[in-house]
Amino acid sequence: MDLQEVIEESKRLGEWAHVATVSPSGTPYVTPVHPCWEQQILWTMVGANSVKAKNIQTSPLVSCHWQVSAETNFDSLIIWGQAELYTDLETKERLWEGVFDYDLNAFAPGGPAESPDTGFMAIVPSKAVILKGMGMGGRFDWKAK
Repeated sequence: MDLQEVIEESKRLGEWAHVATVSPSGTPYVTPVHPCWEQQILWTMVGANSVKAKNIQTSPLVSCHWQVSAETNFDSLIIWGQAELYTDLETKERLWEGVFDYDLNAFAPGGPAESPDTGFMAIVPSKAVILKGMGMGGRFDWKAK
């Protein structure tokens, strides 16, 4: 399996995933996100001062899980990777149009230039697992080289 197959599976499983981060004290946090791909980087819009953003500053290792549902035959996907927060205007302008499949202005009406509390979390995947039918239909692993 290659990363393109992982990307295609994430799109098939739906627009919502949960991202897990870890606080400086070691407390795990899981929150829903709507991630989108730009080539081989998984992006999600975040509050620049959110728990997610603060957590990845001290512990950049994260995981994303696309939830199991009857609509997707109980298939699931987990991606592990390294996250980094971007709040610079150049990145925000690049991502604002064309990367996300929803209108970012609904969450940050000031657009990229007038939304200082808005950032983007980039996740560079290092490994992934696809479980078909909660694993009973097969397990497919990918790992970065």
